[in-house]
Amino acid sequence: MKLDRIIAFRNDRTVYRDGELCMKVFGASHKKSDVISEALNQTRIEEVGLRVPTVRSVSQIDGKWTIISDYIKGNTLASLMQANPEKKNEYLKLFTDIQLEMNQKSCLTLPRLDDRLRRRIIQTDYSATVRYDLCMRIEQLQRQLGLCHGDFVPENIIISDDGLWYVLDFPHLSEGDPAFDAANTYMLLVMEGDIEGAETYLELYCKKSNTDIEYVKKWLPIVAAARSLGSFESEREFLDKYVK
Repeated sequence: MKLDRIIAFRNDRTVYRDGELCMKVFGASHKKSDVISEALNQTRIEEVGLRVPTVRSVSQIDGKWTIISDYIKGNTLASLMQANPEKKNEYLKLFTDIQLEMNQKSCLTLPRLDDRLRRRIIQTDYSATVRYDLCMRIEQLQRQLGLCHGDFVPENIIISDDGLWYVLDFPHLSEGDPAFDAANTYMLLVMEGDIEGAETYLELYCKKSNTDIEYVKKWLPIVAAARSLGSFESEREFLDKYVK
């Protein structure tokens, strides 16, 4: 096993390639239970028919917990957008179609989105009044159930060399209202500075799913509050603007 070819790095997770396998190595801050939970999520989503790299094992490498799965040869949707800016709208349409296909599936053994959001909001340092109001909004907004990725961005989609797409990264997978997932993606794109892309994405998503844009935007304060937990100071200033 040779961990000398880094193919991705994010926070305290490093992804390596070893032949036909992919090693996602977690830093010391990640608990064993969280790593196993993410691998289980990836297996569950594969079982409901979504294309994901097949998990082969969960192990330790140099004392660090690691998810070992198939290596998918290709490029992320983010890198394709950067390399082919003239095709960005075409890629955003594909991106939206993939998310909608996922949102339309169901896996009732996953954690409930509303429970996860309430737990995170309760742990924030917003006032008791704000936290109570946000939790009540969750009750009012939760209308339907579907798979919610929780971190659905172009970096987490790989287009293989044979033209197939695969979804990556499942620590936040849950069963909940797909409008939350759209609001979360919209906010992540805005946070990356791609405001035009975020607006185009949201219009595409709402049109294709027959969802009112204003309904999706009602989730933004909840998304922002949940993401504020453990955020950097610069991110917190941005997120606070959405929390009302």
